[in-house]
Amino acid sequence: MSIAIDAQCLLCHFQRNVTTARSCGTEEQAMEFARELMKIYLSAPSHVSSTWFGPATNELFHKIYGLDHDRFRAEKEASNAFVLSRMDDLRRTAETAPDPVLAGLQLAILGNYIDFSALQGEVSFEKLEDMLQKALEMELDKDAYAGLLDDLAKGQKLLYLTDNAGEIGFDRIFAEQIHRRYPHLGITFCVRGGPTLNDATREDAAAVGIPFRVIDNGNLVAGTQLDLLSEEAKNALDTADVIIAKGQANAETLLDSPYNIYFAFMVKCPRFIQRFDKPKLTPMLVRQHN
Repeated sequence: MSIAIDAQCLLCHFQRNVTTARSCGTEEQAMEFARELMKIYLSAPSHVSSTWFGPATNELFHKIYGLDHDRFRAEKEASNAFVLSRMDDLRRTAETAPDPVLAGLQLAILGNYIDFSALQGEVSFEKLEDMLQKALEMELDKDAYAGLLDDLAKGQKLLYLTDNAGEIGFDRIFAEQIHRRYPHLGITFCVRGGPTLNDATREDAAAVGIPFRVIDNGNLVAGTQLDLLSEEAKNALDTADVIIAKGQANAETLLDSPYNIYFAFMVKCPRFIQRFDKPKLTPMLVRQHN
């Protein structure tokens, strides 16, 4: 199941992408883009989440403006470089904390700030630096965290669903701390099947040195669209004892699904602000019972 797009989501998606289109060319091109985007909305199934529109929207930018399908490549490379330059310090922060696993989780959730699509025009590495100074002050749901530790201790397989490039380096720190405490646990990272906004791919996983098994979801949709998953990704999901799902896109596509999932993300959009009754950029750990 997924959080189906509603009028609020559709309006947000439309405004965000048409604003980008207007910055890429003429007003005539922007109108053509807007008309084509509305056709995509009209032809879509009624139950899909906003992430479902990503591949078609990206193709529309390529068709009308000639933009590269990997149009966030520069931002992704800069994000990976940012975390790589701080990897030793981040690891030291986690390892010397009273609870290294919790510290790793706090850092990983802060990494979800690196979202050049949902936070259009708002992402600043300088702001992220400031946020990192207070990372270990982050408050999360204590019951959800206790449940996560219990499931990690009892489980054999952890599937880690990633979100953005750069952020995946913070995920590495978190997963390393999990592995140190629970060495019996087999860890698999799942990335996107190809260029999808500034989301992490196999290339980004390699760039930040993920030391665990890496698979991809077999498609170009942000999040984890169950009916589009590759056989490998679907099997990993079905056989995992515990799943950590990073970012709103994974929450949009997996909330209310029949899996044992812990969603870790920052609140970024009006729909999630209303659903969880939390201000924008609130860090969240949400447990979903299977």
